[in-house]
Amino acid sequence: MPDGKLILVTAISPTPAGEGKTTTTVGLGDALNHIGKKAMICLREPSLGPVFGVKGGAAGGGYAQIVPMEDINLHFTGDFSAIALANNLLAALVDNHIYHGNALGIDSRRVQWKRVMDMNDRALRKIVNGLGGPGNGVPREDSFDIVVASEVMAIFCLARSLDDLKARLANIVVAYTYDQKPVRAKDLNAHGAMTVLLKDALAPNLVQTLENNPAFVHGGPFANIAHGCNSVIATRAALKLADYVVTEAGFGADLGAEKFIDIKCRKSGLRPSAAVIVVTVRAMKYHGHVPLNALTQEDCAALDKGLVNLERHVENITRVYGIPCVVSINQFMTDTPAEIELIKKRMQALGVDVVLASHWAEGGKGAAALAHRVVELCEMPSRFQFVYDEHDSLWEKINKIAKRVYRAKEVAADLKIHQQIQTLQDQGYGHYPICVAKTQSSFSTDPTLRGAPEGHVVTIREIRLAAGAEFIVAVCGDIMTMPGLPKVPAAERIDLVDGKVVGLF
Repeated sequence: MPDGKLILVTAISPTPAGEGKTTTTVGLGDALNHIGKKAMICLREPSLGPVFGVKGGAAGGGYAQIVPMEDINLHFTGDFSAIALANNLLAALVDNHIYHGNALGIDSRRVQWKRVMDMNDRALRKIVNGLGGPGNGVPREDSFDIVVASEVMAIFCLARSLDDLKARLANIVVAYTYDQKPVRAKDLNAHGAMTVLLKDALAPNLVQTLENNPAFVHGGPFANIAHGCNSVIATRAALKLADYVVTEAGFGADLGAEKFIDIKCRKSGLRPSAAVIVVTVRAMKYHGHVPLNALTQEDCAALDKGLVNLERHVENITRVYGIPCVVSINQFMTDTPAEIELIKKRMQALGVDVVLASHWAEGGKGAAALAHRVVELCEMPSRFQFVYDEHDSLWEKINKIAKRVYRAKEVAADLKIHQQIQTLQDQGYGHYPICVAKTQSSFSTDPTLRGAPEGHVVTIREIRLAAGAEFIVAVCGDIMTMPGLPKVPAAERIDLVDGKVVGLF
């Protein structure tokens, strides 16, 4: 059976005003079915970190929503718990091996594997474990990541089968010996038990939209600290079941879309036929330096300045990645005709159409025009290409992402980072793709730089090997793989009232 057409939904650089990427993904899926096409949706599962932190729920909104919304946002089917358990089982086995004689000669100063939990908790970024005497193990510095940053999550989303999952888990490098040789999960006989914990979770979760259209919700790595895509298994299954499959990649086209292409597509053979870039008028005014409390007022001058962010993302999609695209304005009542006309004029200069979408208020019929344009784009020839070649060196790959996608002047790293990169290159990992961990709020590594900065410096703070997921993580700027909660967490608004969950939005 031939595969259906794969449609990627991405967005501009996210703002506190919100863009509605997931809502548009759901709305477009409903709209394709509304115009008579056979379509499915593939989404990531929400993490409890942002649910109880800043973002709130992540199941769409209004009449463009997947259900049951409360269950999807709160634990869902337990996939994230299974991933955390598998991750932390491996961590426990590492410390247990060291405690019971350390036959592999693990250098406790070079343990790479971190524990995880599905919650934002800055207090766990740096800890010391094994305190309390010999019976409690060997004291060493340690730290936690959030579940979505775990290599197990990445493996889970990139694996093609249970056998592939098990083989990838076996190859995880957890530590190094005193003579700096890698110790893998298979050396601890951990991969079998980890696979057992994950075997049920690996089956995609099928839910539906409010219009009774099917959606797979499976896996959930963040795009600012991981590769930001739902599972390959779910996407491949959907492509065999539908003529059109709508999926999203996390945050903007510089992060989620780049990793969707250079990691997920490269590893799986998937190829998108078209892309949708989601924008709101108010978000682009924010990029034009309008304060949050003034975004509902017409301001074409600020919009004109902020449009450079959209232009940069369009250029990346069409010229760097070579994918036909359309800009979808997630419409609000405060948008004015003059503002919408300005956006259309600027996009016309780039040869890209702009479509208004009101799926939040009207469901699938509110995005029918978008669906028709996407169908047309799917029949256009694609010039799909990766940002870098597999045979480029690791340093060349990092530089191509920074300069071609972020428009940086240079990449900066200290001698230690350069040595780590060269060591990984020499050890045979040079063909791996790069997963950049950086702020989602800017093309640069400075979250305060709105719009489309260029000529900036991308500073690499840390390099991590993900041998099971088969990519190299470059941690840049001040990004944290264990986020913290804001001063007023979303958790303070969430409650159970008369048996109903409230406050998720």
